[in-house]
Amino acid sequence: MPDTRPATAAIALGSNLGASADTIAAAAESLRAHPQICSLRLSPLYRTAPIGYADQPDFTNAAAIVETTLTARELLDLMQQTEQKFGRERPFPNAPRTLDLDLIDYAQTESADPALTLPHPRAHLRAFVVRPLADLDPAYPIGRHGTAAVLAAALGTEGITPM
Repeated sequence: MPDTRPATAAIALGSNLGASADTIAAAAESLRAHPQICSLRLSPLYRTAPIGYADQPDFTNAAAIVETTLTARELLDLMQQTEQKFGRERPFPNAPRTLDLDLIDYAQTESADPALTLPHPRAHLRAFVVRPLADLDPAYPIGRHGTAAVLAAALGTEGITPM
């Protein structure tokens, strides 16, 4: 008999076009409304400078911890559908975006699949991911890199401001 217990997953949310804070809240509600999302906790919001392509507005970022009976791939598909619902376009890497949802972790699973690498390969290097996640669960592990709180402390607060 398949295991039907919910899995815990961490999602990073970001937006820098339009009413970003409202978009993040609405995207969280959209995910929360899915019948296989058992719970979703959303972190406080942060303002962060863009990475990579710098000629764009600052980002609004948050993290969510979800309990879900979706598989990792199904959750990723739902996240990509949600991005599309909010007008996500991908004209070039690191382009401005109405909504960006990244699957950071799914039940501490490790995967090297190019379609879904877990944990997210750069999450431990990004304060805009680990700081909001640490607000929700300081002990949340990011692969073998450490907990959200330890990583957030190591990355510091430069370039990330509570909203």
